[in-house]
Amino acid sequence: MKKQLDLMDIQGNVLRAYGRYNFPLARYVFINIRDGARGRDFLKRVTERVTTAVSWGEGPDPIQKPLHTLNVAFTYQGLKALELPRASLIGFPMEFVMGMRPRADILGDDKRSAPEHWDPIWRDSRHRDRHKDVHAWLAINAQTPAALHDGYEELLQLVHDTAGGVLVLTGHRGDDGKENLAYQDVHVLFENGKPTSKEHFGYTDGIGDPVFEGMPSKPERVVGRGKQMKDGTWAPLETGEFILGHRDEAQEYPSAPSPQLLSRNGTFMVYRKLHENVGSFNQLVEEEGSKYPGGKELLAAKFVGRWRDNGAPLVSAPDATSKAAWDDRFSRAAPLEKDRMLSGFTYNDDMQGGKCPFSSHIRRINPRASLEFNKDAFDTPGALSNRRRVLRRGLPYGQVNDPTRDDGNHGIVIMMLNASISRQFEFVQQQWINYGNDFHAANEKDIILGNHGDDDAPSRAVIQVEPDSDDAPYILKKIPRLVETRGGDYFFVPSMTALRMMAQGIVDPT
Repeated sequence: MKKQLDLMDIQGNVLRAYGRYNFPLARYVFINIRDGARGRDFLKRVTERVTTAVSWGEGPDPIQKPLHTLNVAFTYQGLKALELPRASLIGFPMEFVMGMRPRADILGDDKRSAPEHWDPIWRDSRHRDRHKDVHAWLAINAQTPAALHDGYEELLQLVHDTAGGVLVLTGHRGDDGKENLAYQDVHVLFENGKPTSKEHFGYTDGIGDPVFEGMPSKPERVVGRGKQMKDGTWAPLETGEFILGHRDEAQEYPSAPSPQLLSRNGTFMVYRKLHENVGSFNQLVEEEGSKYPGGKELLAAKFVGRWRDNGAPLVSAPDATSKAAWDDRFSRAAPLEKDRMLSGFTYNDDMQGGKCPFSSHIRRINPRASLEFNKDAFDTPGALSNRRRVLRRGLPYGQVNDPTRDDGNHGIVIMMLNASISRQFEFVQQQWINYGNDFHAANEKDIILGNHGDDDAPSRAVIQVEPDSDDAPYILKKIPRLVETRGGDYFFVPSMTALRMMAQGIVDPT
């Protein structure tokens, strides 16, 4: 029997990547709560407007798709400012309590990614002045610029009505180089006047988000996005990998604070602003691509594991000839078949990395069953990966004005949702993105996201070849840092029930 989730109790951003639902614009606002009582009153008014995960336009009395959405999440300091009981606060996991900044060493946020280089709003939070602490994230996703403006003005009015009990924090970098913006805007990128799913390096993004029990999605989408079974079929991941209060892949309930009503149907969110060094990326692709036997576009595909133009996976289209055949079939395929072509693959026939290198981005963040070199090692193929998955949300920000330079204000804001920040996001970031031992790749990093740029120990990556090939592996040397962290923090995304309890001050852990 298919698991049923209470969609009216789960915030909409948990189950929906709004960009795929024709919300191409978003604005993220961060607040500081100066007074607990007025902060709870503010939360009560916000909760009345929060967008849930309920399906739009279905059933006898359908809920209409809004022009703009509103969702909210809190840092640990924000929950303290709302005066949650201490018995509830001590139940939150330590990594959430600490926040992202103190865990920079674990995450590899060093050199140009170190906290002292982050946007001021993140540099100052929990460091110098408690009145500059980020307490809450409020997100407006919109279908049109006018809707974004309306949603933002409504939010500012709610803040104004607290009479100083809640304040909007400034300190975001803008396109003009100033660092005092009161919000972070993000948006899809356009090509020839049409919205795309691309990011600033030119890759098609947002393809392989996990599917888990209870998600309101088509059953066919589980192929390649769920967990691979021994008979070759795919099944949804367990709900508790992503939402608290439900069983996870270990058939356990993830660690969560009490009471149960506070945590159930909530989750944790990792917010990271990532700057893309487009000039360094383009230079690397041009210089190495001129020497690489397959040319620069194949080399760029090796960086990620997918071709840049349409996301074709390298395991299905490892060279120009197979890519042309894949493109022809893709152009004639029905939507569900296209979806299967993009996600329904394994590394079973590429265990040596000849098609998709061990340091490519998609292989690092979701190795599928390729870490299990003995096919019968676990009851479920991919068991090692199934407990490390995260839901990805967010959009690009800024525009690239000069593709030969790294400066400017452009990149992607990525938000990752998981039931355990340490077991899921932090493990992947530390062990799979910035270290390669699990992939038999020594200290090689994820080519795109790795914290490269150490002059004393320059990064390199081996672009493997097929075992029966006469060609030698290609050595990518002195990889520059292609992505820099510009800030972020860890947030708790409460359920609607929890939001109402918090707003009324009736959270009771006894």
